[in-house]
Amino acid sequence: MRRFFRYFLLGAAVWAGPAAAGTLTVEAVPIVEWKAVFGQVEARDRVPARARIGGTVVALEVTEGDRVAEGQRIAMVQDDKLSFQLDALNAQIEALEAQRDTALADLERGRQLIERGVITRQRLDQLETTYDVLAGQLRSLGSERQVVQQRMAEGEIVSPGAGVVLSVPVSRGSVIAPTEPAAVIGGGGFFLRLAVPERHAGDLEEGDRIELGTDPGGAPRTGRLVKLYPLIEGGRVQADVEVDGLTGRFVGQRLPVRLPVAERMAILVPQAALVREGGLDFVTVQGAGGESVARAVVPGGLVQQEDGAWREILSGLRAGEAIVVSDD
Repeated sequence: MRRFFRYFLLGAAVWAGPAAAGTLTVEAVPIVEWKAVFGQVEARDRVPARARIGGTVVALEVTEGDRVAEGQRIAMVQDDKLSFQLDALNAQIEALEAQRDTALADLERGRQLIERGVITRQRLDQLETTYDVLAGQLRSLGSERQVVQQRMAEGEIVSPGAGVVLSVPVSRGSVIAPTEPAAVIGGGGFFLRLAVPERHAGDLEEGDRIELGTDPGGAPRTGRLVKLYPLIEGGRVQADVEVDGLTGRFVGQRLPVRLPVAERMAILVPQAALVREGGLDFVTVQGAGGESVARAVVPGGLVQQEDGAWREILSGLRAGEAIVVSDD
């Protein structure tokens, strides 16, 4: 987001000898306004493993949460009608093979008899035609049998890719239709998907750094905005955030996210510069003559930086003034 992630800077400390020890000049610096939203863990690829034929699920080998490899068998669908068709084709093929064998034997005898002049050439042609017709019918039935066998083999449902099984909407023994999903596989890595109010969409750019909630150990986590979707639905814009080390153990899990949506100028002072007395907050301001004067201020929230927590001053201080900071 162009300039949202410059760290907050204060004016350099002014050291003017022992009398000015512990003083610094405050300056107005840019700070980021954050918008708290929730992101949802999503798989980059969510692909259903579909049945290619209809039938009964006779085997189901995965359940939700299982890791699968590409091409791994997930389920087996069986259509009894295909088995009946295959049995019928096998019976027809057996009958035609017997007729073909008889026709071949007749053809061989006819070739021997025509050499001795016992039968005519026309009769031999009839025998050859009968054999060719039977052989052609056998080839046709063999092709039909291969089609049925291929359809039976397509009852095996395999994973379209490596990943984790997100859902299994069928059970063993249930009836499934062609193209109906037997499982949904999530793979290709995981990311956070955000739904950002449309009024903040113009403040976001691809490549922005996004802050997430802290880990159990307290370490801050950050991500990178990798995609902004152009379609606004329901007053919200979808955005994808890549986060290193994000696992897909719980796809759909919601995580707190902070988005940088604005920038403003503010005066920050170290927390140690504030003294609270009588319900009021004071800072010690060094005058032009070197005298120190306690001045009441209105503090704002804490701003966390790499070198510690700093306090925003809403009123009571101006940029360029020097304040005294305790050495404690």
